[in-house]
Amino acid sequence: MALTLYNSLSRNKEKFVPIEPGRVHMYVCGPTVYDYPHIGHAKSYIAFDILNRYLRFSGYRVRYVQNITDVGHLLDSGEDRILRGAEREKIEPMELVERYTAAYFRAMDALHVLRPDISPHAAAHVPEQIELVENLLERGFAYVVNGSVYFDVEKWPAYGKLSGRRIDDQQAGARLEVNPEKRHPADFALWKKAEPEHLMQWNSPWGRGFPGWHIECSTMAMKYLGETIDIHGGGMENKFPHHDCEIAQSEAATGKPFAKYWIHNNMVLVDGVKMSKSLGNFTTISEALNKFTGEQLRFFILQTHYRSPVDFTDAAVSAAAQGLERLRGTRQKLEDRLAHSVKESGDAPIEWLAQFRQRFIEAMDDDLNTSLAIGVLFDFSREINKLLDSEEPASVSVLRQAKELLETLAGTVLGLPLTATERGMSAAPFIELLIELRNSFRHERNWSRSDWVRDELQSRGVVLEDGKESTLWRFEKI
Repeated sequence: MALTLYNSLSRNKEKFVPIEPGRVHMYVCGPTVYDYPHIGHAKSYIAFDILNRYLRFSGYRVRYVQNITDVGHLLDSGEDRILRGAEREKIEPMELVERYTAAYFRAMDALHVLRPDISPHAAAHVPEQIELVENLLERGFAYVVNGSVYFDVEKWPAYGKLSGRRIDDQQAGARLEVNPEKRHPADFALWKKAEPEHLMQWNSPWGRGFPGWHIECSTMAMKYLGETIDIHGGGMENKFPHHDCEIAQSEAATGKPFAKYWIHNNMVLVDGVKMSKSLGNFTTISEALNKFTGEQLRFFILQTHYRSPVDFTDAAVSAAAQGLERLRGTRQKLEDRLAHSVKESGDAPIEWLAQFRQRFIEAMDDDLNTSLAIGVLFDFSREINKLLDSEEPASVSVLRQAKELLETLAGTVLGLPLTATERGMSAAPFIELLIELRNSFRHERNWSRSDWVRDELQSRGVVLEDGKESTLWRFEKI
């Protein structure tokens, strides 16, 4: 089975075949850095981190580009989000950008999201954006009005092919007062004229101004990845208008398809309602990290398919954290057994290890089904525990291969380290300590104390199993 991805453009799952064998060029719409990143960002960028990791695991050479929007992302009112944030905090726009770009990468690092190969800033690519606008003007797909430049959607019949929206359905004044400069309500800004007091502006052939939001992604994707790229990704909310606009301006400028596969992740809900600042159910990643570790948040998000909405609640994350701890416990038991194992050889059950690896790959090949892949890891964990509990001790070779496979699938592919971290320490050492304490009580025939330790552990989801020579433990199935 080969990797299949749901292509939003064709609205079907398609076998992934890169343009150039063995290489993948991927672009994902990055954050607008005007405030702290939130849980919605976590879901989106974890999803594309998984795609990036799995492509590399599958042997592809990946160039992953994710932009930083630091100019041009306009609100419905026409105000730039960066300027809104700078005014809110009474600082320079670029100071705001530096502050929240750093906050974004700190949050992604905590969630074990690998850094993109290139993170270009829109403000650093204004000359290239101007060149693309000039190209569109020369080809007759844009027009100038009062120092601003707009894309003429009626000159591009395929506009809306990604979202399925037709320009005739976009009625004038449906949401806001119609911009009298536009020939059609759906026309979008490629370049905006700046008033003298506007803090972010550049020279252009049309006067002082700044780029529109959509033009930056086309410009930087084509600069670093080529005129036709393999994968373009982003949140479902970006299909319209952002990605429709990207397709229109890019393909109008080059006459070539802009992206072969369009991948979109779904949104975050809170108690069934879309997360929103206006509703007061908004959670930043830093706030969530005050309650949970980055691995726990990541594991929670990966338990839901990237194209499905995820309902974010403390209870749901806590339940996910228990599942992650089960996998960590299995890895710790493998490491402990390896440290004391003396059986160097034996019949290595290579076949069952290969079967679990194949099942995991099949899950991931099916449009990155991380939920199913995690289920395979739990099945693998149970088989490992059976092996450890067997009266016939396993060889060092078998134990080592099982440990390496578990760490590769969970850590390398899913980005879930199973070793202890500064804030997210494994519970295993503490459980082992309590078991030693219980054994000392049993040796002293202090049965009430011994039973108390056992019962307290069980109330927290840890089941003890007394054997002839040792006491084993496991997490209860969730």
